[in-house]
Amino acid sequence: MIQFLLNNEVVNIQHEKADLTVLQFLREKRSMTGTKEGCASGDCGACTIVTADVDENGLAHYTSINSCITFLSALHGKQVLTVEHLQNEQNLHPVQNAMVKYNGSQCGFCTPGFVMSMFALYKQAEQGLLNKSSDSAEQSAPIKRHEVIDALSGNLCRCTGYRPIIEATLQACDDAKADKFTQEWPHTVKKLLAIKHAEAAVGTANLLMPRSRDELADAIAAYPNAPLLAGSTDLALSSTQMLQDLKIMISLSAMSSLKRVETSQNMLVIGAACTFSETESVLLQYFPDLFEVITRFASRPIRNQATIGGNVANASPIGDMPPVLIALGAKIKLDNGQTTRFLNIEDFFIDYKKTELAANEWLDSIHIPLPNPDQLIRVYKVSKRNEDDISAVCLALNLQLEEGLIKNFNAGFGGVAAIPSACQALNDELVNKAWSSTEALSLAQQIVKNSFVPITDVRASSQYRTQILQNLLHRFWLETNSHAHKIATRVEQHA
Repeated sequence: MIQFLLNNEVVNIQHEKADLTVLQFLREKRSMTGTKEGCASGDCGACTIVTADVDENGLAHYTSINSCITFLSALHGKQVLTVEHLQNEQNLHPVQNAMVKYNGSQCGFCTPGFVMSMFALYKQAEQGLLNKSSDSAEQSAPIKRHEVIDALSGNLCRCTGYRPIIEATLQACDDAKADKFTQEWPHTVKKLLAIKHAEAAVGTANLLMPRSRDELADAIAAYPNAPLLAGSTDLALSSTQMLQDLKIMISLSAMSSLKRVETSQNMLVIGAACTFSETESVLLQYFPDLFEVITRFASRPIRNQATIGGNVANASPIGDMPPVLIALGAKIKLDNGQTTRFLNIEDFFIDYKKTELAANEWLDSIHIPLPNPDQLIRVYKVSKRNEDDISAVCLALNLQLEEGLIKNFNAGFGGVAAIPSACQALNDELVNKAWSSTEALSLAQQIVKNSFVPITDVRASSQYRTQILQNLLHRFWLETNSHAHKIATRVEQHA
């Protein structure tokens, strides 16, 4: 059984289709038509809803998601809130009032999605989760515009324009106060904890939700052709866009062991079912130069659902994280319920959409070496839109210098081959060369030019991709050369 709260109502799902999306459930099973279908691919945000979960301290965690590409298993043990639930008797919620005050709606089709994204941000502002600082004076700082842009990044409007919507969000969230959901939370959390602590089996006959390593191994053995789903932001497109009938699926949403984040003295371990939003803070803590690629990954609602393990296992040549993980020297841990094995992540990909994953295996975790102080890391994503777009080229670079000389040069490439790729020749040919020299740059550009023959498609031509790789290497050299030059100068002074 899948059990969740629809506002305050306990909902039990036992016999629905495995590939029934949350959007379909709301509109077709509950006649809750405030949540709209625009694209059915997680691009427009008209279907945005909010889920509330209980953290380890019993506090509420509000998250915006795209209901059009979310399957029912993702709702187990959570509260589901839609635009119909916001009004308190005859009074609009503050985010709804703000939309009215600032004229943030015209045709109204996209408005419920915007309102729900605003609501998620409102709750975070109310809980003091924004503008966090050790300086108590900074705690009361106004909400930042970039926080609003991030929260609304998954919502498109085709007629109003974004200025009034942004202004409405700024006004509402800057003055966020306790609402009816805050007052009802003590009762809500009791219901959610009762669901989470129930000993009954989780899932349905055709939507399996194992909770342990042994249960997952048994589920895969019983249904070897059933797809594994975590965030479902990519798998759901098989149903909503390609109209495939996914009769049986195995959900990883109840596998707490796959949601761990651990750090040791020299390693960061991320469970395969951790979402981008859940790992964003720890990744940026150790790798602040990943900020752009992480914040440009799809949109906030997608990052709230999509998992890093899914982005790797999907084996797309234009996935954003595989090039990054290749450059960082990551390894992945594979499990079959009996034994585990580790692979360098670049060895995981063998052909277009094909990996080394055996039929009875799953991706358990990603292991990333923590950086050294002398590493220079950059990630460049080239796409037509700044957000919610797929890379034409993604280049991740990790350069380690020792007294101005190249000690290690690791790079990950996306969009230029059938698989996410490394380029060992860069390291082999450039090690021990002075990074501050133009000869090193020219050699690096030539190596990359000779190593890849990209395809031409709707995103970019082969020639463009080849040229942009060389240009990005030049940009990296310019951005890091001052650092390299300082190291080289110190070496010369001591010679």
